[in-house]
Amino acid sequence: MLKKIRQALLQKRDNPHADFEDSPLYKDEEESLDVTFARTFTEVSGKFVYCDGEISVIENLILLAEELKITKIHVWEPSLQKFLDQYGFPVYKTPYHLESMEASITTCEALIARNGSVMVSNGNAAGRTLSIYPPVHIVMAKASQLVMDVKHALKKVSEKYNGELPSMLSTITGPSRTADIEKKLVLGAHGPKELYVFLVEDRF
Repeated sequence: MLKKIRQALLQKRDNPHADFEDSPLYKDEEESLDVTFARTFTEVSGKFVYCDGEISVIENLILLAEELKITKIHVWEPSLQKFLDQYGFPVYKTPYHLESMEASITTCEALIARNGSVMVSNGNAAGRTLSIYPPVHIVMAKASQLVMDVKHALKKVSEKYNGELPSMLSTITGPSRTADIEKKLVLGAHGPKELYVFLVEDRF
């Protein structure tokens, strides 16, 4: 066995699938990135919400807050605070009262359609805390942030920060989960139990 492996390593060959990451993942090549992301994201227990504008965002936020019966929602990014203030949506704007935090709203760096992941960093005011601490994490993302794969997301981040990547980059694929205890799947063991993505058309 080892001899065969050694021989295979000595016989260098070109990668027969060099363009794999750029190839369509699904048979339907007409499928858009938002449709692909919505499907893969929901397959990993994420909750996808499409919003066609600002009013739709606020309406869906109000419905979600009422459904989950949450009021202590933290938002630390100035751009999100300004947007929500315009519509009188109440949020906590400072890193206090963390012990009573029920939900957070953050932006993200990119949405990765191939595996339904959300790329986040500590490059904004939300830092790392708001993506891992609260039981409910709501991500506000724009349609222009959709990419096919991780390498495209990294390129987008590199361009945004002029080649100086944030010290923390992470991909979130659905709610936090573990099966360490008796092989039983448990959500929310090491982070948010529920993950929502509000995909917003680029209008604000």
